[in-house]
Amino acid sequence: MARIVFDTGPLIGLERRDAHAEGWLQVAIQDGVVPMVPAAALAEAWRGGPRSANLARALRSCRVRVTDESVARTAGELLAVMGGAATIGAIVVATAALDGADVLTADVDDLAPLGEWADVLVLEL
Repeated sequence: MARIVFDTGPLIGLERRDAHAEGWLQVAIQDGVVPMVPAAALAEAWRGGPRSANLARALRSCRVRVTDESVARTAGELLAVMGGAATIGAIVVATAALDGADVLTADVDDLAPLGEWADVLVLEL
C-alpha cells in the first residue's frame, strides 16, 4: 500500500467501527504504512467523550499532521485554482501532495478534481 492520508469520512467511519474504514486501517498497518490525518480533518470528525473512544484508539496507529505553512500555501493554491472547493478538502489534498501520498475519502466527487490538479490519487472509502 502507498502512503495514505485519511479525510474526515474515514475518521468518522473509524469512530463508528465501519468495516470499510477499519479494513483500510488494518491493511495500512499490515503493510507498515502509518496513515496520516490532517489536523483539520480530525477537528471535523472529533466530538470527544465516549463517542470518540473508537477513533481515539484508531489514531494510535496514525500520525496527525499539523497544517504548517507549506500545507496552508498549497491548499490556498488549490482553492484559487478550484473555485468553490472546501478548505478542509484542500488541506487534505495538499497534505497528500506534499507527503507523496494518496487520499482516502467518502467524498470522492469533491476531492477528485483537487487530486487531479495536485497529481494525488483519490480513493473511495
